[in-house]
Amino acid sequence: MSTAQVALPMYLGAPAAVENLWTLLRQALRKHGLSDLPNALVWPQDLHSHWLSPTLLLSQTCGYPLTHGLKGQVQLLGCFRYTAPGCEGIECRSVLIVRQEHKDLLLADFRQRRVAVNSADSQSGYNALRSAVAPLAQGGTFFSAALATGGHRGSVDAVRKGRADLAAIDCVTWALLQTHDAPATHGLCVIDHSAPYPGLPLITALSTPPEQVQALRTCLHGLITAPAATNTLAQLLISGFETPDLAVYQKCIDMETNAIDSGYPHLA
Repeated sequence: MSTAQVALPMYLGAPAAVENLWTLLRQALRKHGLSDLPNALVWPQDLHSHWLSPTLLLSQTCGYPLTHGLKGQVQLLGCFRYTAPGCEGIECRSVLIVRQEHKDLLLADFRQRRVAVNSADSQSGYNALRSAVAPLAQGGTFFSAALATGGHRGSVDAVRKGRADLAAIDCVTWALLQTHDAPATHGLCVIDHSAPYPGLPLITALSTPPEQVQALRTCLHGLITAPAATNTLAQLLISGFETPDLAVYQKCIDMETNAIDSGYPHLA
């Protein structure tokens, strides 16, 4: 039984396709000499502990944890490119969603209204929104309250059910929901987008040896053009794989720093 951990826990709109992606990648990795590979993905409840596992072979995190809680403790493998509206290259945006009754409002009109956030360490759901709101804040405040939902799907539900008035949702998550779980988005619309930022990083443990890092990158590149992966990649909106330098994620830090320097450290 393999001790290596593999997870792709961030975009779960089509879980069967996520599982199939790993099946295809596992087959390619075996051809590159990696034999101790798990047959199935893990679906971690405690993501931070999972990301820091010394047996982590492959996972997907968020730009904010990569530059903060995971800084210096994992290796960056690369980043997928996606075809969702709002994506360009490896960069993506957050869509600002509201109920249809508010479709004609601007972000500035949500002063003293309620915001739903997945977590305070989320680039797409918190940091990007804080950066967008900072120029509008007065005396360090803007929203009347922030509801922590634990995930983008929870934030979408909170806005749809009237427990919050606005949420920032990763544009890939939003597109996957519209495709694979359309009822979740009924009655909601997009009124704006955040500034762009680098997409979700693929990571491995700090202890993963260089030859395995190279095998992972080679196989991830190869997966993009593999005929057997065409349908799976299309379901997941994946169009490419790149290996950017870690420095590109400085944009996440800059978004935070600029908001704090302008006197807006917290959404509410």
